[in-house]
Amino acid sequence: MNKNRFGKIGIFLLLKGVRMATLLFAICLISFLLIKNSPIDPIQAYIGADMLKVGPEQREKIAEYWGVNQPVTVQFLNWGSALLKGDLGTSMIFRRPVSEIIGERFLNSLVLMMTAWALSGIIGFVMGVVSAMKKDTWLDRVIKWYCYTLASTPTFWMGLLVLIVFAVWLRWFPIGMGVPAGVLAEDVTVLDKMKHLILPAITLSMVGVANVALHTRQKLIDVLSSDYILFARARGERGFTLFWRHGLRNVALPAITLQFAAFSELFGGAVLAEQVFSYPGLGQATVEAGIRGDVPLLLGLVIFSTLFVFVGNLLADLIYLLLDPRMKEGRTI
Repeated sequence: MNKNRFGKIGIFLLLKGVRMATLLFAICLISFLLIKNSPIDPIQAYIGADMLKVGPEQREKIAEYWGVNQPVTVQFLNWGSALLKGDLGTSMIFRRPVSEIIGERFLNSLVLMMTAWALSGIIGFVMGVVSAMKKDTWLDRVIKWYCYTLASTPTFWMGLLVLIVFAVWLRWFPIGMGVPAGVLAEDVTVLDKMKHLILPAITLSMVGVANVALHTRQKLIDVLSSDYILFARARGERGFTLFWRHGLRNVALPAITLQFAAFSELFGGAVLAEQVFSYPGLGQATVEAGIRGDVPLLLGLVIFSTLFVFVGNLLADLIYLLLDPRMKEGRTI
């Protein structure tokens, strides 16, 4: 890689950094204003079930303590200045720093999302290749029907179906949660965690294979109809050999890029899957923060999810920039 190549990557990362900063500022401002103008009462969320026992004076002291009695502009500036220092605030329902809650929940969600991400990518790619190689056969029709059905299937409905079949009827897996109920943390084994991870991961991967499979199928069909493939067929190349020599390199990169760009859908699906299976991840924390009006935690999760999706899209662009020969030879990014 020459100096010109490094310079292009540097400019690329600089532009992405500026875009990320602009995006984060817009997300923070819009999210803050939406939450402040929503029916959520942060004082009621903080007090909880003891709302009737708290008088007006106590409410004013609580509002003064959290700073919610100040003008919205002042609140945003105070929150933004603390955010720049790395302070996301304190959760009202967990009574702990938001950064600690996100850190703990993110580890659980990361294992779930990466497992589902890898499974959906591999299975979707294989299904797309098989469907393209067996175009217009019964196997191709079955794979397309499966993908079109899953593409229109809500994650929560698929999760409930998987839960009923494999946990309730067959009793092969636990019904939900991240660890067995009633077991001390030090007694929980890796095998126990894996058993509770399987059903949420299966749900996310089953829904996520459709885009990769259909995109890979169409891309490979276009490749197989090209002139150089016709020339390879004339030389006697058939089946897997033809795909391995000429098709793989043309369909693998778009599939990988599409998989990295699907981080937003993966995170959104994880929110629903974690709620169905009561899995202790970021998704469940997001639902709890929204329902119970935990403004600091909700804002922290919005910022973190934005960064997560942006990093996924950045990795997809970097893969194209580093591996695609057309991007290497081009004069622009």
